[in-house]
Amino acid sequence: MERNLHWATNDDSLRNAFSEYGQVLDVTVMRDRETGRSRGFGFVTFLDAQEADAAIAGLNDQE
Repeated sequence: MERNLHWATNDDSLRNAFSEYGQVLDVTVMRDRETGRSRGFGFVTFLDAQEADAAIAGLNDQE
């Protein structure tokens, strides 16, 4: 799970950031129902747990 995403982050940009670390199966940026604006977090599912761990290590504390 990624936290504190920029409000302009969308599913495609989140997928692009995480796909550098492995095969991404699914990406969802959570959005406010009324405004459609990002709620600041999303979910990324990888095919392999090792790829997920690499993404966590590589993207932790990154903007």
